[in-house]
Amino acid sequence: MRIIQITDTHLSPSKAHFNANWSPLAQWVADQKPDLVVHTGDLSIDGADIEDDLAFSAGLLNELPVKVLSLPGNHDIGHMPGSPQPVSATRIDRWRAVIGPDRWIHDMDGWRLVGLNSLILGNDSLEEEEQFDWLEDALAEAETRRIAIFAHKPLFVDAADEGETGYWSVRPAPRRKLLDLIEEYDVALHASGHLHRAWQGMHNNTSLVWAPASSFIVGDMERDMPGERILGAAIHTLADRAETEIVEINSLSRFVLDDVIEEVYPRARIAQAPETAA
Repeated sequence: MRIIQITDTHLSPSKAHFNANWSPLAQWVADQKPDLVVHTGDLSIDGADIEDDLAFSAGLLNELPVKVLSLPGNHDIGHMPGSPQPVSATRIDRWRAVIGPDRWIHDMDGWRLVGLNSLILGNDSLEEEEQFDWLEDALAEAETRRIAIFAHKPLFVDAADEGETGYWSVRPAPRRKLLDLIEEYDVALHASGHLHRAWQGMHNNTSLVWAPASSFIVGDMERDMPGERILGAAIHTLADRAETEIVEINSLSRFVLDDVIEEVYPRARIAQAPETAA
């Protein structure tokens, strides 16, 4: 089973800065003939506030000649409490109405794929509590299937026991809960996006993958972190175990967010810290 993970497409009918990368990405996906595509969030430039951005992104995804499962990113449904666009019930409901579920289970060929809404992790909300209950049930009921988890945000940036990283990764308390569940149920793969970096590593017996964005890289305005600044996608081959190939797609234009941040995401400058940008 071959799954292509795409992420951080940042599409919009009104802010078309990165739209030129969609057509070559879509052609590359079609040429690969995968069994499934998983989009791990930030489909849109500003779907958190602009429904047309989500609808435009959904229309393009629906043109792919393969089933697509999508998860929300911070630019689709909002982010941390106190940020310029905090995640909210209204924003999640908009995602569900236009795109579909914000978390899901998909079983195929001896595997259980689990999609998480990572933007509610650490919010101390009823929605977060319900998702953790749902996740534990999903893992416990996998039976003999191997498990792969997909999410927008990575579990951590530098180390599993690191402290609060703000914008960049799952907050420490929910991260610990996730890591405990991953270990208990022998999860084979955790694949994410968000960082606009390509990286692979291991945590105990679990493969960790940050898929590269297809829209843009981030330059000096981003904190230093592991991984490569490339544009592309990830191919996950799931058989007895999970194997991942990160692919740099040379037909994608190497846009740099730093060059257009004032036009695309002016809130990032208002909020000061570069962590709010990507």
